Amino acid sequence: MAWIKQGRIFVPDGKNKHALSHAQVPVPIHFPNENRIRIVFSSRDEQSRSRPFYVDVDDRNPKNILNICDKPLLELGELGTFDDCGVMPSWVVEHDNKHYMYYIGWNVRNTIPYHNAVGLAISDDNCQTFKKYSNGPLWDRDSIEPHYSGTSCVLIENNVWKNWYLSCTEWREVNGKVEPRYHIKYAESENGIVWQRKGVVAIDYLNDSEAGIVKASVLKENGTYKMWFSYRKIDGYRDNIDASYRIGFAESNDGINWQRCEPQNPNCLDISCEGWDSLMVEYPHVIRVSEKLMMFYNGNGFGKTGFGFAIEE
Repeated sequence: MAWIKQGRIFVPDGKNKHALSHAQVPVPIHFPNENRIRIVFSSRDEQSRSRPFYVDVDDRNPKNILNICDKPLLELGELGTFDDCGVMPSWVVEHDNKHYMYYIGWNVRNTIPYHNAVGLAISDDNCQTFKKYSNGPLWDRDSIEPHYSGTSCVLIENNVWKNWYLSCTEWREVNGKVEPRYHIKYAESENGIVWQRKGVVAIDYLNDSEAGIVKASVLKENGTYKMWFSYRKIDGYRDNIDASYRIGFAESNDGINWQRCEPQNPNCLDISCEGWDSLMVEYPHVIRVSEKLMMFYNGNGFGKTGFGFAIEE
């Protein structure tokens, strides 16, 4: 298959004080009986603190925006907690008539720019509202993973909750700036709350210059696991077109051992020649809508230019 870009869907207009800029990490939640997709994302206030918002779009034409929420789905955590500087959703999964939203909690730091941990919020009213599961994270750094965890992708299969998540492996000083390196690991749970993390690597670095492997989006079709993810280099990825984010693809028979494809593979997604996604493409989320695959993703500026979508050819 190959992806056909359909253009940008949404970018904040800067009128909401909590959503002055960015529509980062789009997370689609499909309601097929209503021909509606709710796309949850995070926007930033004047202090660059992230909060989750959403737009509802027509699943037959996602450029047709049906509704834009004007209040955050979740607020920042209490002072001193793991998410007092930012709340960034990365996945929503349905279970027992509830929706589980896995999110990244942000703290600013001293020796490094920031620290992340994984949080959970749950909705029992069909994603109209969410409530944080706890004031603390589901997990943070530990003896096996001493740095931080980020984006999650969660599937429930045969009563096993499976999570492909960002795991930071080091901070490295590059040209006078401290930069993180992270790849994708795999964990399991019996209930979506208590997770067994054993350091199992799903998608590893290709070489020493690769750094940011993030935002797994996994589908299982015809017995094969398919994963889309974004990756970048460690140096110059903010403004160097040759080092910035691209969207890659991998396949697996068991969801643990993955075969990563070359960038030229048509399942991957590259930048455009011009426009909102001409420098980078990142944070993919792929869903199946009316027998077609649909990918929602960010472009330039890590979501500053909003998000758009592509469909399979």
